[in-house]
Amino acid sequence: MKMLLKLSREALRYKKLYLLAMLGTLGLTAVNLAAPKALSAMTGIVDKGIQESDLTRILHLTLLLVGLYLLRILFRFMSNYLAHKAAWYLVGDLRTKVYDKMERLHLGFFHDKQTGDLMSRVVNDTRDFELLYAHIIPDMITNFVTFTGVLVVLITINPKLALITCFPIPLILISGVIFAKKVRPFFRISQKKMGELNGKLQDNLSGIHEIQSFGRETYETEQVDQKNFDHIKAMLHALKVSAIFHPSVEFISSIGTILVVGFGGLLALRENLNVADIVAFMLYLGLFYGPIAGLANLLESTQQSLAGAERVMAILDTPCEIVDKENATDMGRAQGSITFENVSFSYQEDMPVLNDVSFHCQPGKMLALVGPTGVGKTTLTQLISRFYEPTHGRILIDGQDLQQITLESLRRNISPVLQDTFLFNGTIAENIGYAVPQASREEIVEAAIAANIHDDIMHMPEGYETQVGERGLRLSGGQKQRVAIARAILRKSPIIILDEATASVDVETERQIQQAIQQIAGKRTIVAIAHRLSTIRHADQILVIDEGKVAESGTHEELVALGGIYARMHRIQSNTREDNE
Repeated sequence: MKMLLKLSREALRYKKLYLLAMLGTLGLTAVNLAAPKALSAMTGIVDKGIQESDLTRILHLTLLLVGLYLLRILFRFMSNYLAHKAAWYLVGDLRTKVYDKMERLHLGFFHDKQTGDLMSRVVNDTRDFELLYAHIIPDMITNFVTFTGVLVVLITINPKLALITCFPIPLILISGVIFAKKVRPFFRISQKKMGELNGKLQDNLSGIHEIQSFGRETYETEQVDQKNFDHIKAMLHALKVSAIFHPSVEFISSIGTILVVGFGGLLALRENLNVADIVAFMLYLGLFYGPIAGLANLLESTQQSLAGAERVMAILDTPCEIVDKENATDMGRAQGSITFENVSFSYQEDMPVLNDVSFHCQPGKMLALVGPTGVGKTTLTQLISRFYEPTHGRILIDGQDLQQITLESLRRNISPVLQDTFLFNGTIAENIGYAVPQASREEIVEAAIAANIHDDIMHMPEGYETQVGERGLRLSGGQKQRVAIARAILRKSPIIILDEATASVDVETERQIQQAIQQIAGKRTIVAIAHRLSTIRHADQILVIDEGKVAESGTHEELVALGGIYARMHRIQSNTREDNE
């Protein structure tokens, strides 16, 4: 009931469509109740023997039936189409709402989630709302109104026989409650398995190059087959319970029919019922047990819908951990100074990633972060963009605590260029102008020139209109990096974060990226993570991060002279370069 109340609040925006659909449902029910009465009246006239005077009444009843059946078409259209229209609009709204919520959740939420499973929640699980609002709820209302109306009519025909008709109802309701408790867990597992299957497919299609390169096609097919049949088995468990419940309901309903026929025959024998009443009772009996027998299908569909709804609501109910504080203000355009004051951070309790980190970077300067893999360099840059909150200490930009700045204005002042460069499936121009959709072609070209990628683009068949493919598949690693740098330059943010911008490129491409970095050096505050020290040797300040702490700090020359961690890294890389040459 709690879940249904939450879902009902989502559907309220389409109440007009639902009200019209409800009117159609009630009208359809009224027609269904009136038609047997007219047929019964015609049967009574025939049973008594047709007189010439009865022909007019039969004609009126015939025209009434034709009118009722025409109205049935209109009311069924209103009931079905308008309910579907409202339900599909609701599904569309919920898909957008779930996606929007995911976009705003902190990065930690995605650490243990599969992309395919999240996609399944957005696309597949929300689709179950259509089943709930276009079929289940309207059918429940129709069945309830029909059941109540028929019961009233049956009582007016013969109260004793009507009482006998109600005998199976408590048994059906009890079995329905038991069924609902048994079957929903299976549907919940089925939805989960579908999400896992989608997750596996997404992983494999993204990694198709690796699968083919290492000859793992057969293995991965077996894995997909396993996920596929895990979902099928879970669904079959639910259907097995349904296959037992459905005929049970039909059997209990048939007992009621048998009792009615037997008891009705006895009343007819004693002449307490005439032929017209018996015909009417039998016609209404189908309408009476129809909603009860339909309860089995409705319960099955309801449990399936609620299992999907639970997965959708789990996303919508997930709290956003990174949100604007109550008195947060727009910081405007930043100058670009960055200060860490005794900052500590951990993803999990008792497993610190950063420990008491403090430093200050002046506006327009280049700050470099170096150190072994896994010591917290990337985490430090993500704290600047407030993708995570420090466990202790505070971070300031231009002397303002990040906690007092709106997220939108903070991230407007920061442009990242990540090691795993992500490009959208579109043109090069669209990717460069992604953060500035109103940018002119001249501005895009200017940014590309500054990022040292313009010449490469002009050698491509379609220039700036060249399609990059999914995740930039048609570009080399170095080209993707420079497109990302152009994207950051075009945005004109005062702070640029470079995370391993030259990690996976050749020497010539590294030189081109270094030139691109030098183009913006001194104009923006640059925070650069690098393993190749040649990329950051001209940085104004270099921090050596080791075991979550600032182990060394200074310029390239100062750190080489210090003879510590940085000097050792520089010596190893210098020897490697000489060996390669």
